[in-house]
Amino acid sequence: MVYGFGSTLVQQVVGLALALALDRAVRGRGLARAIIYLPVLVSPIVMGTMYYLFFSYNSGGLNDLVIALGGERTAWLSDAGAAVAIIVAVNSLQFVGISMVIYLAGLQSIPTMYYEAARLDGANSWQSFRNITVPMLQPAFATSIVLNLIGGLKLFDVIQVLTGGGPGYATNSVSTLIAKMYFDSQRAGYASAMGVVLFLIIAVFTLLLNTMLNRRRLEQL
Repeated sequence: MVYGFGSTLVQQVVGLALALALDRAVRGRGLARAIIYLPVLVSPIVMGTMYYLFFSYNSGGLNDLVIALGGERTAWLSDAGAAVAIIVAVNSLQFVGISMVIYLAGLQSIPTMYYEAARLDGANSWQSFRNITVPMLQPAFATSIVLNLIGGLKLFDVIQVLTGGGPGYATNSVSTLIAKMYFDSQRAGYASAMGVVLFLIIAVFTLLLNTMLNRRRLEQL
């Protein structure tokens, strides 16, 4: 739940902020969009390895920076709370480009006449965002949230590379726990049952979320 809803929340907030910033006619916005979307094309295993080298205890870039500033080495990935937060952040930063592209498409489909009419009525930027942008982005919200939630609930690669589910079982997702049960404990039947339950959890959350977002969209229409 932490990986699913945590990653989804971060990706929606950051993705929407980036989309709003890069929807404007600013110089270099095409390059900025490409750079932000680029991590989506990188394998999660490669991304996890890069961040493992950054957060590792002995030769990690973050600890080298801390020491250079007069601090002491910290075992970032050995602390359960810090490790979970790092995994959520890494997963969110890698796939925030998907949310940005979805919101950019939604923003560019909003007719400019709505904003022009709002300006004529004396609406400020916040009022235009709240009363025009947010309601018109409901389909984009639904698509982005569902995709991000599914990805977060079945998160595997980044966890496996960064922590392997440790320390202990503190950073396991259901997917990594299934792998441990199947390969380490040789409990194939139990692992298969967990896989079915994970599928049902994702299906139920997706159905409920789609129903809720569609109902809200209809109410606003």
